Amino acid sequence: MEKKLEDILKQGLEKITNSKNVEELQNVKKELTGKKSPLSEVLKSLGQMDIETKKNIGKKATDIRNTFNEKVEEREKEIIASKSVLDKPLDITLPGNKIKSGGLHPVTQMCYDLNDAFLSLGFEVFSEDDISSEKYAFDNLNFAKDHPARQMMDTYWIKGTEDKESNERLCLRPHLTGASVRYLLKHGAPARFVYPGRVYRNENVDSGHERAFFQYEALIVDKNISFSSGMVMIKTILEKVFGREVKVRMREGFFPFTEPGYEIDMECLVCNGKGCKVCKHNGWIEVMPGGVIHPNVLKSANLDPEVWTGFYINIGLERLVMMRYGVDDIRLFHSADLRFLEQFK
Repeated sequence: MEKKLEDILKQGLEKITNSKNVEELQNVKKELTGKKSPLSEVLKSLGQMDIETKKNIGKKATDIRNTFNEKVEEREKEIIASKSVLDKPLDITLPGNKIKSGGLHPVTQMCYDLNDAFLSLGFEVFSEDDISSEKYAFDNLNFAKDHPARQMMDTYWIKGTEDKESNERLCLRPHLTGASVRYLLKHGAPARFVYPGRVYRNENVDSGHERAFFQYEALIVDKNISFSSGMVMIKTILEKVFGREVKVRMREGFFPFTEPGYEIDMECLVCNGKGCKVCKHNGWIEVMPGGVIHPNVLKSANLDPEVWTGFYINIGLERLVMMRYGVDDIRLFHSADLRFLEQFK
């Protein structure tokens, strides 16, 4: 029986060494260690042997099985290491594949263009975290305690803080305006700065609205800022973005943080003012609210409203991009559809 085991070991090792590929090697392993292998037949016959012989033969058979498993594993690594990664011979005369390059998202491109425009006018670019608080999102901005924007239907409150108040009640920022007080508390006045970023609102999604979208806010705070200065800023920025004069109109609008406040519209560039689904068929599209900073907001920033004044604008970045490229559905920007995004490289 010992002679038979020696022959099994010798023949098995030869078959493992001579295996040319992984598939052949696995067949050899099954042949050497499977249920119908000569080694298994030896193990099945142990019951007919005396105790000493059974102990001796059983140990040798187990050692041979372990040896086969180790050698199969070693041979498999050798085969894989020596195998070419190519399925067919390499033709070095063929031209290589062009490396695909990425590109900036169109909203990011617009943000950078606005940064360049505002930096050229002497503004600073400011940013803050996406998570804000009731204090900065509402209290500092003159929002009444019962204002609808404070409700769950409009604002995403952070779980576990919804029953708290002021700085302890956290939310995903519903607008960027809270950053103005944060900046002014830190840097004081005079100031001129912009602060781009994503905001979050519990809205019904359609071709012109998203639950998460980008805003770009700008604020000038100084002594004797006139309303006309704000209007010049608006027209200048739009001309820089679109490369030509853009028709603008201002309508009276209420915002707790401005006094007076305005809805600022531009002529719809998708339809050139003729009317389409983007502008809801009226030829104009709202791109930004704006207005003179409210005295109570200045007080929240520890500034004297008798000395300082200012002017806000808040730009909807996606809507400007829609105007620039004639896109009629805001949802495309957040679809991650490369067929759409590759057009803007």
